[in-house]
Amino acid sequence: MTMPINHEEWYQLANRVLPGAGLGGYSLAEEVRFVIKEGHGSKLYDTGGREYIDYVGGAGALILGHAFPSVVDAAVHQSSKGIHFFGTLNEECVLFAEELVEAIPCAEKIAYCTTGSEATFYSMRIARAFSGKDKILKLEGGYHGNHDYSCFSVSPTALSNYPVGQPDTSGMPSVLNETVLIGPYNNLEAIRAIVEANREDLAAIIVEPVQRIIFPDAGFLEGLRALCDEFEILLIFDEVVTGFRLAYGGAQEYFGILPDLAAYGKIIGGGGPVGCVAGKSDIMEQCNPINRGQDNYAYINGTLHGNPVGCAAGRATLAELRKPDFYENLHCHSQKIQSACQDVLDKKGVPARVIGNASLWQIVFMKDDPSDFSAFINADMAKSKEFDMLQMHEGLYVLPNVRRFVSGAHSDADLDQTVDALNRACDAL
Repeated sequence: MTMPINHEEWYQLANRVLPGAGLGGYSLAEEVRFVIKEGHGSKLYDTGGREYIDYVGGAGALILGHAFPSVVDAAVHQSSKGIHFFGTLNEECVLFAEELVEAIPCAEKIAYCTTGSEATFYSMRIARAFSGKDKILKLEGGYHGNHDYSCFSVSPTALSNYPVGQPDTSGMPSVLNETVLIGPYNNLEAIRAIVEANREDLAAIIVEPVQRIIFPDAGFLEGLRALCDEFEILLIFDEVVTGFRLAYGGAQEYFGILPDLAAYGKIIGGGGPVGCVAGKSDIMEQCNPINRGQDNYAYINGTLHGNPVGCAAGRATLAELRKPDFYENLHCHSQKIQSACQDVLDKKGVPARVIGNASLWQIVFMKDDPSDFSAFINADMAKSKEFDMLQMHEGLYVLPNVRRFVSGAHSDADLDQTVDALNRACDAL
């Protein structure tokens, strides 16, 4: 095989071997597409040598930035002792599980998986096994991964006819409409009505504590917790994004709400192939392999579960996150970036808002901060996408119409370059 030597040759090769020359749901438009060669700190470099300030951050997983030295050292050291084992415990996965149980407020035990999608899928399975009920309530606009139970009303073109959801992809069995219910985020009254109507069959409510970029209204998460307690159903937090990002204890610490189960993905493995479901012991016992074959057994298995390299990288990542003032500095710097970007938009007369909080943010053409998915239906997302593309032209790596993340590697120099790039993008707009 001959190595491609320039940008166009890389894409010619990608077009031959990958559908749409893309990964998963993402295929960048021709005018901004590039192939990543490497990442260091807050920066990415493409095969043509161009530098980008990275605000994608591995979908938020790289909270320390790219190639953080201690994380790389831990992964390399473990790789020299074995990259992969299966079927039997390894040292790293046991030690890491202990750290995760200590760090996650709701965790008395954890079960490993590989991705955030697996974690939400397994959390639903565990909830159904524990309760003996079939239905799960998810909230409109919430993303819980790529499996069939999550791909309802993530990005519907019109508001859902609650509690009936809209499939986001073809190839999903129509029967799932009967087991996946949809409700509106930040609307306790509507959710209560759905719960009351389905109380005999409802196993759990699954929610992103911060839904995409929308933060909960005061009392919303507390209301969900009270509602679940009242009707004896489980509350599942999807902490794939908020876990170890909003705080060391994730959204549970940040908002002071304890779910019954919580799902985690790539951030716990320092970006490596590690995820987990965490929860109370009696609930997590549903996936105890000793119980295999019993009625309430929830099967969990994967050849990469407890991967020693990912667990070693995760332990190194958590050690950095435990250092004094890490989160205070991260949130403070992120707020500086968000404020500076809003200042640029205001001075240039661009009718867009910087929305978000902590280290999650996004630039969207809307008048007010969103409180639910309906706000995005009414926003000018086409203009938002166009503006994101212009920012990519100016050296900011952002996925069009997708939230952004600040990492511990972003510097004041990055802030200055971001402001300059955004000014140029405004002029181009």
